[in-house]
Amino acid sequence: MNNSTYKSQLLTLLSRISFRLGQFTLSSGGTSDYYIDCRTTTLHAEGGRLTGHAVLELLDEHGIDADAVGGLTMGADPIVSNVATASAWNAQVDPEYPLVHGFLVRKAEKAHGTGRRIEGFLREGARVVIVDDVCTTGASTINAIQAAKDAGMVVAAVVCLVERQEAGGRPAVEAAAGDAPFLALFTANDVRAEHIKTASV
Repeated sequence: MNNSTYKSQLLTLLSRISFRLGQFTLSSGGTSDYYIDCRTTTLHAEGGRLTGHAVLELLDEHGIDADAVGGLTMGADPIVSNVATASAWNAQVDPEYPLVHGFLVRKAEKAHGTGRRIEGFLREGARVVIVDDVCTTGASTINAIQAAKDAGMVVAAVVCLVERQEAGGRPAVEAAAGDAPFLALFTANDVRAEHIKTASV
């Protein structure tokens, strides 16, 4: 299955089960006439599968090699798991396909046990991709970028499923990411347009 198929099917599902019109308060404190809850899609059985493969193919398209993907809990959690699983599936088909492991960034360090802030894959010098579901202000993405850097890992790219294109969001993430590219599978306008198109059918 090619990239456009994974991506287009994911867009259709996002527009159908994750997009809502109405009056909503955003993480930035502002209001919007729409809301996109990506977790409804990334935690959906088929939506999760599509998410994993679509993210991997986006990375392949841009020539980005990574040892792992990770992000701030909890918006990133299903994305991370699905990408790691999709890489294992790809490796079953092609033994030369590299496994991409996963890690999750806690909002604060554990107060017990190992006291770690990062759970899962953790290796100094590893190339990692920071993932998030929706980028509005970019605060959660920036939080995860900093945690990965603090742990000695190298941020190779930043990926979000949907970029809301709010003022300041993308520039803030790009500033935190440094030379690492910021990639979005879709913009909010993409999802809205697909929602309107499918609703009219």
